[in-house]
Amino acid sequence: MKKLLYLIFALSIIACTPQNKTQDSTNAEITPQKNEEGEWDLQVIDTQYDYFLNAIAKPMNMYSESYLKNKNTFLVNEWNSYYYSGRYRNVIESSIDYDPQENYGLKFEYKLYQVFAYVQWKYGLRMSGLSGADIR
Repeated sequence: MKKLLYLIFALSIIACTPQNKTQDSTNAEITPQKNEEGEWDLQVIDTQYDYFLNAIAKPMNMYSESYLKNKNTFLVNEWNSYYYSGRYRNVIESSIDYDPQENYGLKFEYKLYQVFAYVQWKYGLRMSGLSGADIR
């Protein structure tokens, strides 16, 4: 209940703040960051994402890191093309800074891949790099 009240409070502050959104990539970009252990990490703020990972997404051990890296490279390009073209503005609010040459590790690659699957599951945004088999 406390988390719900905090979320409502945060959303009300955001709703009351003037929204001057621009398509400037320096203001709206998802950039991978290293955590305290020096591993790449991805934080997803949407509360249903954790539920999706635990209950709906296929487990991490069903994927190899190379498979996920290949898929993520393709999906990030598709995502960024949607962002820069202005398509799906109600869903895609930022670009993703992703370097396919960087070794992010299996956990990061999995979480990023599941972001795309989550957006398909929650918002119905069909990306050509995903299939219905990517969700249990």
